[in-house]
Amino acid sequence: MNRQTWRGLTLALMLGASAAALASCAQAQAPAAAPAARPWLDPKLDADTRADQAVKAMTQDEKMTIIFGYFGADMGQKYTRVPEALPGSAGYVKGVPRLGIPEQFQTDAGVGVATQGGEPKKRERTALPSGMATTATWNPDLAYKGGAMIGSEARDSGFNVMLAGGVNLVREPRNGRNFEYGGEDPLLAGLMVGAQIRGIQSNAIVSTIKHYALNSQENGRFVLNARIGEAEARTSDLLAFQFAIEDSDPHSVMCAYNRINGDYACENDFLLNKVLKQDWGYKNYVMSDWGAVHSSAKAVNAGLDQESAGQAFDTQSFFQGPLKDALAKGEVSQARLDDMVRRILRGLFASGVVEKPVKITTIDYAAHGKITRADAEEGIVLLKNDKGLLPLVATARKIAVIGGHADVGVLSGGGSSQVYPIGGRAVQGEGPATWPGPMIYFPSSPLKALKARLPGADIQYADGKDLAAAAKLAAASDIVLVFATQWNGESFDSPLTLEHDQDALIDAVATANAKTVVVLQTGGPVLMPWLSKVGGVVEAWYPGSEGGEAIARVLTGEVDASGRLPVTFPASLAQLPRPVLDGDPKTPDAMFEVDYTLEGAAVGYKWFDKKGHQPLFAFGQGLSYTTFAYDNLKATTAGGVVTVSFDVKNTGARAGKAVPQVYVSPKDAKAIGGWEAPQRLAGFKKLDLAPGATTSVRLTVDPRLLAVWDAKAHGWSVAAGDYTVTLGASSRDPAAKADVAVAAQALPVGLIKR
Repeated sequence: MNRQTWRGLTLALMLGASAAALASCAQAQAPAAAPAARPWLDPKLDADTRADQAVKAMTQDEKMTIIFGYFGADMGQKYTRVPEALPGSAGYVKGVPRLGIPEQFQTDAGVGVATQGGEPKKRERTALPSGMATTATWNPDLAYKGGAMIGSEARDSGFNVMLAGGVNLVREPRNGRNFEYGGEDPLLAGLMVGAQIRGIQSNAIVSTIKHYALNSQENGRFVLNARIGEAEARTSDLLAFQFAIEDSDPHSVMCAYNRINGDYACENDFLLNKVLKQDWGYKNYVMSDWGAVHSSAKAVNAGLDQESAGQAFDTQSFFQGPLKDALAKGEVSQARLDDMVRRILRGLFASGVVEKPVKITTIDYAAHGKITRADAEEGIVLLKNDKGLLPLVATARKIAVIGGHADVGVLSGGGSSQVYPIGGRAVQGEGPATWPGPMIYFPSSPLKALKARLPGADIQYADGKDLAAAAKLAAASDIVLVFATQWNGESFDSPLTLEHDQDALIDAVATANAKTVVVLQTGGPVLMPWLSKVGGVVEAWYPGSEGGEAIARVLTGEVDASGRLPVTFPASLAQLPRPVLDGDPKTPDAMFEVDYTLEGAAVGYKWFDKKGHQPLFAFGQGLSYTTFAYDNLKATTAGGVVTVSFDVKNTGARAGKAVPQVYVSPKDAKAIGGWEAPQRLAGFKKLDLAPGATTSVRLTVDPRLLAVWDAKAHGWSVAAGDYTVTLGASSRDPAAKADVAVAAQALPVGLIKR
């Protein structure tokens, strides 16, 4: 037995620590009876038929069993996990062995297989970069590969449900969970997160999409009421969900904590019944977030199908005794209960988990490390590079590396999505000791990776705690790399300022040496009062298990800097729709309103365009180590679909990756009214080009991106007229424009198969 196999088996035994949990996984693999006896187990039948047949065979108690979930981790004296659950897991739902219906083993989250904080023995697994970092790649193929990787680790860890797919738009840049999500634009977020979900579900497991919907800040997340109009919601946050669902067919939707226009998301008839299930025709099931259920009959009738971890997080187990009472009183119909069960079963059958039961087995961490490193590399955004400071040149003999624990590791985001690193934590004793902590640095050192790539350079490290010493080291160096961090996490929002006097550190170092490059590890945008003093800025986000290697490869030019911003970096808080964050964290249970009608559907760059604000860095912005030229832009229309074509040429001396972006706008905004902002992202492509190489690109524009929501027709309406197609390197960097005449068109409300 080789060392890696032994390590994998040891981890498997640690993490499936209870005999009951291991037995449960083994039981799930027991051979099923012949399809003639249990026809719903016949994989040749479609998921709808199988679900219908299984529901008919179930007893009432069996139906009640699969609509209720348990938390999978101990919570001190408050809650003891059920023995069947995998230790430290997000949740567990009992199966129906008599019918061959498997148990549901649930794990967080979107960057890898997490362990909940109360569990003493942590799963050590591969972590992708943050969702924001993956979206910054603008590369759906990478998002798919990353999803496939973490989905395989979930399956090989004994899980068949992954609570991934965070697609909430960045309405509030201070939101503590922005790092989990897909940026500020519906098309970009929908396609990138949808690709990840497809990757996860390629492993024959269920992925959620979450948090549905308008879950845009952590402060007051359990009680806030998000106010927004229907057209505004459908053109922004709901459109992101719609794009992602069309692209991936997630087998579960997780409803959010907050209220929307008065009703909690998990008992919101408009969101769950009218939009998701009726308008979009969604066939699978809706599960609650952990602690998001507030009723039985109201939630069930509004469209909630499964209560998650009810005994641990909700005020009572609403889908047990209270739901039985509601059924007996006729407040909930038997037909609705059967529909709940049918939807859950359909998700399980559609996923393939019934035919391919999960089991704990070994994991190829080396192969998975290459996948997460590639993701991190393409997500790193070069924002400023005066006088070509980067890539690090061979003539830079004395390099100072300062701050950010760059000598030992890279930062990750906190909360339920936290993946524990292979090899243990690189830093101890920082941040909160309890949830949403601990603050975890993955043991992938940028300093060590740089030294390995620059053997002839004298690279010195300082922790940055002594500003004078850091400035002295900077003054004696050819170039300075300052690593700055901001820890974000679930349950709290963050100001857009760096913590622990890091702004002062950067200022002092840049004053001593103008050849200073700041490498940021943040969950989202931050303000940069020192920007004019530094020579370079690199946004590395939370770069995952191989983040140190990825950062070094980009800084040294081993790979091109090819990330582009999926979110606008504001120049000041005054530019935001809400300069002061709503709610008071000192009174977390006090209900309050958040008025999203202020910006409506003009989220992120659209708000900045509408108001004429100059951002610090624009949506889509990012530099490369080479240069690109755009030519031959053409826009045509046929059958109501606009097609855009153009050429991209690498005009530089080295290979690099371009991200041409296509934006659309009405040529006469007054004649074609109803748009939330001057322009919308309508397409993009990640291209890898050799020096001097040219490639032709052809993109089609989703007609809904030319439309407005028509409440009377209950669908999308495209106004006849001329539209402008803009091709550029960012939302604020146009390279070419073309006009195209578009005929009037009415579009249906439902999902479109891609």
